[in-house]
Amino acid sequence: MSKRRTDSESPPAPLFPSDEKVILELIRYDEKTYDMHADVPVGDLIHELDPDKTNWVNVDGLHNPSIITALGEHFKLHTLLVEDITSDNQPKAEEYEDYLFFTLKMLYRIEQSTIDYEQISFVLGKNFLLSFQEKAGDQFGQLRDRIRTDQGRVRKRKADYLLYRLVDIIVDNYYTVLDAIGYQIESIEEDIYNHPSEREFQKIQKIKKELIYLRKALYPLRDALSKLVKDESGFIDSGNQRYFSDVYDHVVHLIDSLDTYKDLTSGLMDIHIN
Repeated sequence: MSKRRTDSESPPAPLFPSDEKVILELIRYDEKTYDMHADVPVGDLIHELDPDKTNWVNVDGLHNPSIITALGEHFKLHTLLVEDITSDNQPKAEEYEDYLFFTLKMLYRIEQSTIDYEQISFVLGKNFLLSFQEKAGDQFGQLRDRIRTDQGRVRKRKADYLLYRLVDIIVDNYYTVLDAIGYQIESIEEDIYNHPSEREFQKIQKIKKELIYLRKALYPLRDALSKLVKDESGFIDSGNQRYFSDVYDHVVHLIDSLDTYKDLTSGLMDIHIN
């Protein structure tokens, strides 16, 4: 899969530290049983892992090295992988001997032409999925409820299907953010024709900046998903690869929309100048 960084190469820039509490959560399930352990010490959480079930370990907050180290030692995570989890990276997928690593940007909303986002990283093993988030709160509340109440396919499938569902939720929210950008472009276009001012020029500049960020998030994400679709490591069941292929198609569609908005903002810039 993607080329690994060697020990001699410079590491990515570290994520900004936070004073917020790190929250650990374990959701453990199979087709017949379910239980959850929330806000527990890392040692207690590790003790509750069950190799005969699917174990979803979620970490909210990356600023406590002892927690990341303890999980890394238990799951035998490579030092370079741990470094990637705690650093700011472009979306990518990497295959290791005992697990797959996948990281991408999770977008929340857009306010005043500024996108709220964070990095989220996943480590997929045979019977576990680790998710590492920069801060508390995410988009997975409904999925947690579906797992708890045994709705849909999640409890009937393994950790790779859980990874698909989480990535799919993240990618779906990209549509919400892009739609918000589309509405802003329409509003700016109307203002330019009716009441052109320096304010509209500044708005266009902000949107162009966010589109550049989205481009950096989406193009590598397309390549990373392509690697998951073609995965031959055995961590993703062949029956589930079609789901990742569907998410890949969504990202391609998002890139098309992104390019359209890029052209529209360039056109608005020309109109405003003229």
